[in-house]
Amino acid sequence: MRSLDLPFARAAHDRAAHRRAEPGLLDDLLKEPATRVLVVRGTRVATSGQRLALFAPDDVAHLAVRTLLFLGEAGGVAHLAVVLADAGRVPGSDPAPEPDLDVEWTGIRSLDAGDLEVGLVVEAVALAQWHAVYTHCPLCGTRTEVRQGGWVRHCPADESNHFPRTDPAVIMAITDADDRLLLARGPQWDLGRRSVLAGFVEPGEGLEQAVARETAEEVGVTLDPASIEYRGSQSWPFPASLMLGFRARATTTGLVRQEDEIAEADWFTRDEVATAVADGHLGLPGHSSIARSLIEEWFGGPIGA
Repeated sequence: MRSLDLPFARAAHDRAAHRRAEPGLLDDLLKEPATRVLVVRGTRVATSGQRLALFAPDDVAHLAVRTLLFLGEAGGVAHLAVVLADAGRVPGSDPAPEPDLDVEWTGIRSLDAGDLEVGLVVEAVALAQWHAVYTHCPLCGTRTEVRQGGWVRHCPADESNHFPRTDPAVIMAITDADDRLLLARGPQWDLGRRSVLAGFVEPGEGLEQAVARETAEEVGVTLDPASIEYRGSQSWPFPASLMLGFRARATTTGLVRQEDEIAEADWFTRDEVATAVADGHLGLPGHSSIARSLIEEWFGGPIGA
C-alpha cells in the first residue's frame, strides 16, 4: 500500500549538504544576485498574498538578523533563510522592531505554496526553532557559534559540535473490530475538537512499542501488535517533531482516560464523523497535519471543507 501523501513531506529542493562546510559559503551566496532569501520571524515567514516572499540578498541586507541559514539549491539557485532577531524572547526586554518589509507574516499551516516553497519553509522554521533554544553548549555552558551554514553550533571552549535536534513522535489511527475510529480531545483544546492519539517516543523504545504504549497509557486500549502499520512521516517544526504515522487495530474497546492528557475519547463510525463535521459539532485537525491525513485515509476521502 502506498504511504500517505503528506503536505510537509514533498520537498522539491536539494539540501546540498556537501556545500555546508565550504569556507565563506554564506558570504559568497549573499553576493550573488540570483540567490533567493526567505525571511523567518518566530514561527512565521514573510509572504505576499499568502505566497512565500523570496528576496534578492540586497533586499534584506538591512534587516537585524539573528541567524543566517543555508537551505540548499533548486534549479541551480541557492536558497537561504534569514532568521530575524527577536529581543522579545528575552524576559524584560523590549519587543523587536517591526521589520522594514512590505509583507505579511504567515504560519506554515496557512501557507499557499508549492512543494518547493513548503519544503524550504519547513526546513527553515525547524532550524530557526533549534537555534532559538540551543544557544549554549550542553557540556560546559559556553555560548556556541553558528557554523556550516547554520547546521552546526560549535563550542569554542571545549571544541564540541552540536547538531539540529529532531524529536520522534508517533501518531496513530486506532480502529476497533467494527472499523470505528478512536478520536480524542486534549484538555487544552476547544470543546468539539478531536484528533487521533499521539505521543513522543521514549529513550530505548521502538516505534511500534511507542504506538502500543501511548495507546494503553492515554485510553487504556490494547492493540494487536501484528496490526501496527507504518503509513508515513513528516516534519512538524513546533518546535522539533518528526511525526511518524501509523494505524492499528484494537483488541479492547473499553476506554480509561489518562485525565491529564485526555479530556474526552470516543469511537466513531464514518457516518457519525460525517454528520458531526457537517453540523459543526466535530472539529478535525488542519489539512496540513498528518493527523488529518490518517483520519481521511480511514474515512475514504476528504471530510468537509
